[in-house]
Amino acid sequence: MKTIFESTLLVVDDEPEILIMLKKILNQAGFSSVLTADCCQQAREIFGAEKPNGVILDIMLPDGDGFSLMQEFRLKSNVPMLFLSARDEDENRLLGLGLGADDYITKPFLPRELVLRLSGILRRVYQPMLTPPSQDECLVLGNVTVNFKSGVVQARDWKKTLTAKEHALLKKLWDNQGNIVTSDNLCRCAWDDDLYGYENTLMVHIRRLREKIEEDPSQPKYLLTVRGMGYKLVKDPTL
Repeated sequence: MKTIFESTLLVVDDEPEILIMLKKILNQAGFSSVLTADCCQQAREIFGAEKPNGVILDIMLPDGDGFSLMQEFRLKSNVPMLFLSARDEDENRLLGLGLGADDYITKPFLPRELVLRLSGILRRVYQPMLTPPSQDECLVLGNVTVNFKSGVVQARDWKKTLTAKEHALLKKLWDNQGNIVTSDNLCRCAWDDDLYGYENTLMVHIRRLREKIEEDPSQPKYLLTVRGMGYKLVKDPTL
């Protein structure tokens, strides 16, 4: 893949008209490989066989729901996933983001907004992989190295991939290493919004980050909570 527009995308929705419209919108935006599925089973088959670079999911599906399907996919891959749903209640949006979705867009939607949000997520995840990383683009925390170009967290005997939101949050903390980053600033960085409504979602993403960068996530040394303010990333926990 040389550009994000060469990404293979999987769109899952139970309405044929929506699938046709979304494929047309994405094709016109420059995405040439757009696969569609109208149920969970078909989506599972395509996801396993084609290994798409990004997934757009509806919530209400005839043989299941998008939340459960995304959790299945997350066990196999950290590719960007976003929800596109008519269910606009805050609890559904927060549930989707809390489960690890990279974005949540409600129907009806603006086609350009969908394309811009999707493109932004894909660029954050894949564009860095197209050029070799320099030492300045790697964060070292003890035995763990975070490569921000590839979005990979690596230790001696394992390797994990950051989701787009995890990447955005950790990059913001790294850019301000040693200083407190408020919860509001982190939410604006990851979701282009203030903290209200995102408290639990932010905590879930911080917990998942700790599971990837900390030796003991329950007793973090590097990604610290500053009560009542936000979080701080420290390079040397002894200081």
